[in-house]
Amino acid sequence: MSPTLLTLVVFLPALGALAIALLLGKERENEIKWAANVILFVDFVLSLLLLRGFDFGSTELQGVTRLQWIPTIGVEYFTGIDGMSLALILLTTLLGTIACLSSWTYIGTRIKEYYVYLMILQTGMLGVFIAFDFFLFYMFWEIMLVPMYFLIAIWGGKNRMYAAIKLFLYTLAGSVLMLVGILALYFYNHSVTGEWTTNILAYYQLSIPADLQWWAFLGFFLAFAIKVPMWPFHTWLPDAHVQAPTAGSVILAGVLLKMGTYGFVRLSLPILPDASIQFAPTIAILSIIAILYGGLVALMQKDWKSLVAYSSVSHMGFITLGIFALNPIGLQGAVIQMLNHGVSTSGLFLVVGLMYERMHTREIAAFSGLGKVMPVFATLFAIMALSSMGLPGLNGFIGEFLILIGSFEWNPVYTYWAVWGIVLGAAYLLWLFQRVMFGEVKDDKIAALNDLNLREIVTLVPLAVLAVWMGLAPNAVLKTIEPPVNAIIERVHPGYFDGSDITPPPLPSIPAARVAADIELEPGEEPLAAASQVAPQGLPEGD
Repeated sequence: MSPTLLTLVVFLPALGALAIALLLGKERENEIKWAANVILFVDFVLSLLLLRGFDFGSTELQGVTRLQWIPTIGVEYFTGIDGMSLALILLTTLLGTIACLSSWTYIGTRIKEYYVYLMILQTGMLGVFIAFDFFLFYMFWEIMLVPMYFLIAIWGGKNRMYAAIKLFLYTLAGSVLMLVGILALYFYNHSVTGEWTTNILAYYQLSIPADLQWWAFLGFFLAFAIKVPMWPFHTWLPDAHVQAPTAGSVILAGVLLKMGTYGFVRLSLPILPDASIQFAPTIAILSIIAILYGGLVALMQKDWKSLVAYSSVSHMGFITLGIFALNPIGLQGAVIQMLNHGVSTSGLFLVVGLMYERMHTREIAAFSGLGKVMPVFATLFAIMALSSMGLPGLNGFIGEFLILIGSFEWNPVYTYWAVWGIVLGAAYLLWLFQRVMFGEVKDDKIAALNDLNLREIVTLVPLAVLAVWMGLAPNAVLKTIEPPVNAIIERVHPGYFDGSDITPPPLPSIPAARVAADIELEPGEEPLAAASQVAPQGLPEGD
């Protein structure tokens, strides 16, 4: 894979933003829209070319670029990707293109600034997924915050300043705590190796003392938990979603929230494995609270966008539960669910935005009978809703299914409570769909609505197609993310795959008389001998 191509994919949006800022006057609104959409579409096409030279079976970084940057303190420009990074880059470039196209008629003021901020945000998000130097990672992490702040503060709803400042303060507080954790590891690495370096892979090789792991993990946890956001750090998210423009909500739900879960997988687990194991039960409980709380609050919402926002809190709880199950199935489920959530929830926010453009309200009670007036819209909305609730055959099912298997392998009690989140998801999404799509058309404004135009169909159809494809043929994605996932699990649990260091919890013993009752014994055969022929592997040898 060409390192130059990877660098171009990341920095093309920022270069395009610079070109628009310098070469196009603010009065040339149509040219600005075309330029931004073409640049981001080209970036998406270039990201697809990364697939051509990618070795899907390798655990090594590919497309690596390493350049000395600030040698005095050991900072490098160190970039590359593995299967997990590749999948998230493709999701980001696709959603960036769709978000830009969805803004064509939604944004009517300060158009030049809007597209410049949107494109800088795209480079910041892509940069996080390729950075393997702590300094570079942190720089991209912070770059994302500024354009998102302005997208909400300038083009958001009536309470946009409150939402933007809340987002900024929450995220900045988390970032500062992460920086403290990075510095602690940085100085510890120097004390052990005698070298100053911010190379993330070098920290994978460290054996860090338990007390330092605990404190560093806490700093990382607070930063990533705020970004996810996990309960109880979630309160900024509904405000940000409700006030953000449609494209902002698409990017926020589809990519920005994944930065937190990506940070857990890329940094917390492999660098701080002992602390990850120690914190796992606590994070599982917080995840289950998020799953149930998000679903229950979504059921009570009167606003379309608020409902979808709280559904994100619930769905992200599934992802963190899968990550901290700390087994391959749970972690694979979590990573593929990052992609699934990006597809389905982005589609739902697009649906809300398309309707808000027409009716200038998001009150659920203001709608009824839309399915009769807008059949194409109703069909695409149904696919996105069914995808989000995890209907078998669509993408959401495979991710949630793997997460539940992984959590059951870890602790069945967690799985018992988590499955109720699926029930709640079906309840609030079906309730929403029934309220707005069925019934009589009671409003003349609804009766006069036009169905989706070509541009609007183009924004939703790729997500619907992905939802079906990932649901019916998930192996393409699973094979891509499997090598890095297995490498991370091996780092957390050395010897996991050869069984040398992992002792599975004992299965409950089954009384021999009960087993024998369902087995036809040979003459003279003891019940336990017969039971051993059918007992599952690993069953303890009787009572």
